[in-house]
Amino acid sequence: MEITYKINEIISTDDFIDILNRSTLGERRPINDKERIGGMLKNADILVVAIDGEKIVGVARSITDFSYCCYLSDLAVDVTYQHKGIGKMLIAKTKECLKDGCKVILLSAPKATEYYHKIGFKQHPSAWYLE
Repeated sequence: MEITYKINEIISTDDFIDILNRSTLGERRPINDKERIGGMLKNADILVVAIDGEKIVGVARSITDFSYCCYLSDLAVDVTYQHKGIGKMLIAKTKECLKDGCKVILLSAPKATEYYHKIGFKQHPSAWYLE
């Protein structure tokens, strides 16, 4: 297995939905709304894709100002490829696109909270959102 990483690689809406589903992140994303998913891809500032051969096995999608903060909105790794360092590398490749000192911020999927702590993220007690 040789994983390659590509930054701002254009992928199709269907490919994005596919990796979301293979990672279980599809459970919490509007995968039945292709127009919204397409907008998510089109308007991302950073998209890092992990590829094994020709198969997308991971993706990190972020919105950022590149200087102060970067919201890592989606971190998805195919469940059959998890625990191989792909998520960590997707985050590292995202950070390479940012200026020094730019914070990476995310909202964790409930099952992934321990993962982020293990790889060095600090939990913040006051995150808020508005529907």
